[in-house]
Amino acid sequence: MTRQVKQLDRVIIRFAGDSGDGMQLTGDRFTQETAAFGNDLSTLPNFPAEIRAPAGTMAGVSSFQVHFADHDILTPGDAPDVLVAMNPAALRANLPDVPRGATIIVDTHDFSARNLTKAGYSESPLEDGTLEPFALHEVDLTSLTVEAVKEFGLSRKDSARAKNMFALGLLSWMYGRPTEPTIEFLTTRFAARPTLRDANVTAFRTGWNFGETTEAFAVRYEIKPASMATGRYRNVTGNAALAYGLIAASRQSGLPLFLGSYPITPASDVLHELSKHKRFGVTTFQAEDEIAGVGAALGAAFGGALGVTTTSGPGVALKAETIGLGVMLELPLLVCDIQRGGPSTGLPTKTEQADLLQALFGRNGEAPVPVVAPRSPADCFDAAMEAARIAVTYRTPVMLLSDGSLANGSEPWHLPDVAALPRIDPAFQTGHNHVADDGTEEFLPYLRDDETLARPWAVPGTPELMHRVGGLEKADRTGDISYDPANHDLMVRTRQAKVDAIAKSLPPTEVDDPGAESGQGARMLVVGWGSTYGPIGAAVRRVRRDGLKVAQAHLRHLNPMPSDIGDILRGYDRVVVPEMNLGQLALLLRGRYLVDAKSHTQVNGMPFKAAELADVLRGYLAALEDEIPEPRGMHEEVPV
Repeated sequence: MTRQVKQLDRVIIRFAGDSGDGMQLTGDRFTQETAAFGNDLSTLPNFPAEIRAPAGTMAGVSSFQVHFADHDILTPGDAPDVLVAMNPAALRANLPDVPRGATIIVDTHDFSARNLTKAGYSESPLEDGTLEPFALHEVDLTSLTVEAVKEFGLSRKDSARAKNMFALGLLSWMYGRPTEPTIEFLTTRFAARPTLRDANVTAFRTGWNFGETTEAFAVRYEIKPASMATGRYRNVTGNAALAYGLIAASRQSGLPLFLGSYPITPASDVLHELSKHKRFGVTTFQAEDEIAGVGAALGAAFGGALGVTTTSGPGVALKAETIGLGVMLELPLLVCDIQRGGPSTGLPTKTEQADLLQALFGRNGEAPVPVVAPRSPADCFDAAMEAARIAVTYRTPVMLLSDGSLANGSEPWHLPDVAALPRIDPAFQTGHNHVADDGTEEFLPYLRDDETLARPWAVPGTPELMHRVGGLEKADRTGDISYDPANHDLMVRTRQAKVDAIAKSLPPTEVDDPGAESGQGARMLVVGWGSTYGPIGAAVRRVRRDGLKVAQAHLRHLNPMPSDIGDILRGYDRVVVPEMNLGQLALLLRGRYLVDAKSHTQVNGMPFKAAELADVLRGYLAALEDEIPEPRGMHEEVPV
């Protein structure tokens, strides 16, 4: 057949099926093929919290969305151009997101009356006209797969499990993805089970050949590689990048890395990844609970290691007392909170960024803790390095706030030059640091550095540097237990001043305002933090394409905030803060800088959609330019 090849600049594909259909693996393999091809990409895995929800039901639908392009992109995309639905429930769950004219590929095998009923259909959407607005391809993927692999003697059930590889082969053909990475992956994964290896490879190749030979798919699509800076790249998830950043911080500081952690979604992959790297001096401890995990990490910090604990919001609540102990002891400790929907158990597999106020204030007493937040999956590496720098330099626990969309999402990562990574000096105390009035040398465990206000880090066992630790208030300089009111006031203010002093080491805030240098800058600034960077950036691009002016700033350091942020905020007539919570950063900006920050929020467990956010920004700009009140419902008031 003569095939038409159509050039595209970007495509969004969503694979959806039952939890047992291997959609996460299928999406990951398509992503790896795309990364090998050289496209820029961004992904959004989405799966149920239940380990095995009832098969064929809406509760059991799992999906994986990948957005890839020949240019720089910022998000996994708002809506799929192509939906691959493996059963009725997958179709029904995802159809509301699919725009008219998009391509839908349906595995017709499971569209029985029983499965339609389980999915909530009274009649088949393949027959009632529901799918007429779309480019529909009905393919019995299951039967084709079973027929393709029958030579290997597998049961029908085991044969049908390879249908995800058939679908992957078909989509790889449609979009010109390289097949070698997937064949190599399958060969390695099933090396100990040759029959499964050969069946999956055969299913994958048969899917490719089906696309090549069938008349149902007359068009192939080509998305050229993206133009990127010269260097080495690999596709990386946020959790993997975070793990690598912690290892890099360990190597650059010369400190052994100790992770004390209790498994919790979506943070567990950091524990899994770090457990693979013992050759780099990494020790991983899977504790019996959250409290034991952070206690072990703090103990490791006392012993001279880079102590780290990973968790999500519920775990941070349990770790709060030990984090407060770390504040009192003034020891470096990294607390990585991979945020998910809450409160309580909440939405374990969905994303949210509602732990900001908990990170800042979720401890008894005045217990200030620096807070750092990455903005993309790859940025988790740099954020981990930065959090470690602050913790070690200033002798304090540091909260790193990632979230589910960053943790599970992926993008190309430009591998850093290891030789250029910054050094982190632990500056251990090795001798006396003070001369007493009688001329004798002594060690004062709370004698502070003039610039950072950090106290000495004296590893247990260092000769003549014995000192007292514990949760009771310490006396200034000596570290003796003290109940003196004036001393407590001094120590509380000193610990706060130490955290505030971190701002002096931060770079100027970057503001993306193209007209600012010419004096034609925007009147409205959009401020974000964490994973909202991508949707905000994509929305700002859309608004600018309309000829409108809007500026963007994104905060990595949330405590302390950069010294220049107050002046920046006051330089704009309108400040808008999109967040996946009920307005926590907006509340802080209002309270600290007395600016009328407008809060735009959502807490539905999913990232912002760029198109919807762009509409919100256009509304604010229209109200600002016309000097009229914002339309009712334009923004949500910040809770006070």
